[in-house]
Amino acid sequence: MASSGTLLTGRPGVRRLSSMAATREDLVKGPTVVVPPKHMMAPSDAHEIAATLELAKHHLDEVSSGDSSPTTPDLTSVTDKYAYAFDIDGVLIRGGKPIPEAVEAMRMLNGHNEWGIKVPYIFVTNGGGKTEHERCLQLSQQLEIEVSPGQFICGHTPMREMAERYGTVLVVGGEGEKCRMVAEGYGFKDVVTPGDIIKDNVDTTPFRKLTEEEHKHSRARNFAEIEIEAIFVFADSRDWAGDQQIILDLLMSKNGRLGTRSETFDEGPPIFFSHNDVVWSTSHELTRIGMGALRASLEAMFKAVTGKELQTTAYGKPQIGTFQFATRLLQQWRKETHGINSPPDTVYFVGDTPESDVRGTNEYNESPLSENTWYSILVRTGVFKDGTQPRFAPKATVDNVLDAVKHGMRREFIKALKAKIDAPNSMDTAVIHEE
Repeated sequence: MASSGTLLTGRPGVRRLSSMAATREDLVKGPTVVVPPKHMMAPSDAHEIAATLELAKHHLDEVSSGDSSPTTPDLTSVTDKYAYAFDIDGVLIRGGKPIPEAVEAMRMLNGHNEWGIKVPYIFVTNGGGKTEHERCLQLSQQLEIEVSPGQFICGHTPMREMAERYGTVLVVGGEGEKCRMVAEGYGFKDVVTPGDIIKDNVDTTPFRKLTEEEHKHSRARNFAEIEIEAIFVFADSRDWAGDQQIILDLLMSKNGRLGTRSETFDEGPPIFFSHNDVVWSTSHELTRIGMGALRASLEAMFKAVTGKELQTTAYGKPQIGTFQFATRLLQQWRKETHGINSPPDTVYFVGDTPESDVRGTNEYNESPLSENTWYSILVRTGVFKDGTQPRFAPKATVDNVLDAVKHGMRREFIKALKAKIDAPNSMDTAVIHEE
């Protein structure tokens, strides 16, 4: 057994690493499932879904690069008819701790239900500042379940596709150097942080001075000779005043060169946000402001200073691109596991925020880009509170994530039962299992 707790059992081609011993560096070396110590001796019920989605994600990356090769589907006990997509904060986790019903919801999806079936699931979160690998480690520890990085889509995940487009970029947000590490992991070649800029010119932010640790890790550069081609806000800012000052300097610059000022205020680099949540759910009894508030603040300040509207771009939910990416992943999974080159017929999205989770699901479902049905379920354990009227109405509202899973599975059972009645000779038993 390797130092990271590797156990090479389970699906061929996929490593199993202990959630308590594995590091981010371990997880980037190839297809991996993260495993709680209690399941290290043998794969758990969650292994098949985690492993097949991990392989699908790796193969999807190969398809994008043109390096893919055909695969032959294995026998599987997982239905291909429908899938679940979960937000994390406010749905599965709150304040760093599991919501009580979350563990049972995962068990139900992994076969502990009255129909004896397994249902594929992925996690779609606007939370930033960590790689998909780090979020995988964290959730495995919190829920004590086998999960894989391939099951995670973060708000900044689609940004990896922009690494070839831009050279030098500014990355904002998160703790320490984590966002720089995420960006470099996505393939961005020259990543700058606000700390680098302050280290080069301490007068950039009059009220912020770097700590000894920040100064140590910030990189020495001469920004009078560097053009920053794009700005990416990967995670929530830990220093609104300093970060906004630097971002505004760049937005009003000539071609992204600090210390210059455009006469037209339209020569600065583009700015991208990994999501647009104005508020989010934490352990505090009231919601806290998020990245969407920073975006609104920057747009207002830019207009106040220049008199012009600032054009910004946001990823994550409710942006359609995030749902397209999730659809492509599930389609690749279905192709590899069932030999069907189309996404599952229905995806149940379970979220706690009407403005991002419900809105994004509904708008994608109604758009001409959607190839299947996306069904929104709103839970009462996060941002949304009972007694309020959500601005964007879900298909269903339930108390918690376990109720959401039960709702979708019962709905699918009824659909399959009706289909069986309408076509009595049908051999499709993917959802209804007879004794």
